[in-house]
Amino acid sequence: MISETAPVAGRPLDFIRQIVAEDQKSGKHSRPVTRFPPEPNGFLHIGHAKSICLNFGISSEFNGRCHLRFDDTNPSKEEVAYVESIQRDVRWLGFDWDEHLYYASDYFEQLYQFAEQLITLGKAYVCDLSGEEIRAYRGTLTEPGKESPYRNRTVEENLTLFRNMRDGRYEEGERVLRAKIDMASPIILMRDPVLYRILKVAHHRTGDTWCIYPMYDFTHCLSDMLEGITHSLCTLEFQDNRQLYDWVLDTLQTPCHPRQIEFARLNLTYTVMSKRKLLQLVNEGLVDGWDDPRMLTISGLRRRGYTPRSIRSFCEQIGIGKKESLIDMSVLENAARNDLNETAPRAIGIVNPLKVIIDNYPRGQVEQLEAQNHPLKPEFGSRLLPFSGELYIEQDDFLEDPPGKFFRLAPGREVRLRYGYYITCVSVDKDPQSGEIIAVHCTYDPQSKGGTSPDGRKVKGTIHWLSAAHAVPCTIRLYDRLFSVEHPDGDKEADFKQHLNPGSLQVIPHSLIEPSLADLPPGRQVQFERLGYFCIDSATSQPGQPVFNRIVTLRDTWAKISQ
Repeated sequence: MISETAPVAGRPLDFIRQIVAEDQKSGKHSRPVTRFPPEPNGFLHIGHAKSICLNFGISSEFNGRCHLRFDDTNPSKEEVAYVESIQRDVRWLGFDWDEHLYYASDYFEQLYQFAEQLITLGKAYVCDLSGEEIRAYRGTLTEPGKESPYRNRTVEENLTLFRNMRDGRYEEGERVLRAKIDMASPIILMRDPVLYRILKVAHHRTGDTWCIYPMYDFTHCLSDMLEGITHSLCTLEFQDNRQLYDWVLDTLQTPCHPRQIEFARLNLTYTVMSKRKLLQLVNEGLVDGWDDPRMLTISGLRRRGYTPRSIRSFCEQIGIGKKESLIDMSVLENAARNDLNETAPRAIGIVNPLKVIIDNYPRGQVEQLEAQNHPLKPEFGSRLLPFSGELYIEQDDFLEDPPGKFFRLAPGREVRLRYGYYITCVSVDKDPQSGEIIAVHCTYDPQSKGGTSPDGRKVKGTIHWLSAAHAVPCTIRLYDRLFSVEHPDGDKEADFKQHLNPGSLQVIPHSLIEPSLADLPPGRQVQFERLGYFCIDSATSQPGQPVFNRIVTLRDTWAKISQ
């Protein structure tokens, strides 16, 4: 396991770490044992990253261990592909479970025996009510529920019926096993919850061995107990479930009783965190799969170019609390910028090229100009940029009739070429049909090499460029937020998909990059000076046909960088 998550000296512990520290100090637990228990029915998202960092972080900080356990109790929605993606994502984030990889299906026989034990204790019964009838009998927040007419079956009858369920003698929905607790409980979940249901679906690990499967609340607490978990950490929506968690373990008088502790889940603006809604986006083709760079799945963030350290830093920054809150998307984006600012080498890319012809530059001459790979890190070294009499600049860096505070290239105006020379615009070429500017003619000052002038004159504008003969074609994808409103699922009655941002992806097929980027491996991040942080797309880039995803835009202005 990584140790980068260890608390910084002097920083106060969050309330969960305080509990763990107190338990360790008192001798209640010599070392904590936590777990991350995902359901293999979808890809992990940024909310799961918070739980991963918490559970694995605590095990690292307090010399404990963390288990990875798949809650694979619903084979109708589970796939091996999800199991593989979850393991890949956890490892990519920088964590390892060593030999402690488990599945709830490892415990199916033991769970079944625990269920029979509850029946024998008179604490569980087989119920013939349909799902709709069970909901109707359950009551409301202000009215108690009604007892099932099958609630008082004998132990012998319940054992026989439950064994018949296991043997496949009944159809799906025909019978369930329910806990016998209290139909008048103020917590609706405690009103005889379902423990087992019939599902005649093959399991990805156990095949057709089972046709009954335990429910999450029954499985979870007993799996924790069997693995010797000390602190079972989950989000606030499971607060009421803690009553059932404790009831099962207390009723069965298990030798180990983990402590369930709830914390606030991660809520981010401009996104949805429901796995069901993410699956809907994928299945309806509204995004390009689970790893679409607009999705806040971990695989989507990885493909977009986010680093594991930036995500861990984000999770550390937002902290662990007891109250729900909404985190602005900019906090996550800033975490990416802060990390990439330190680690991403600088380079030049042109998104929308406009040709510049330097009329007084020697025809056929090519120079090699030295460019820094990182302005603040000399250890990153430098590279050579070819410079010639025909260049490309960004279309946005030239205006024929500029406004007052436009400091880039314009007729009669002089600007600095990054790492190059001072140039002055003298004329333009236009398409005779459309009137569109197709080339800008300039002259250059041969004495201004390196971006300084011997006479000390100053220019306000600095722009980037590429030699036309040496620039490498590429495709650039400009990604923006997937939704156009802060709370896309805020209105429960409306369709969240109506808030999809139509400008969340802009594909620009005729962009240019400098030669040094031609052979970057997939996933490598780089800062295009003045434009933002970009990453070679791991899914669509081909040799000789690179595709760059924009990770995030720059926070700093070009003026600050150039200074």
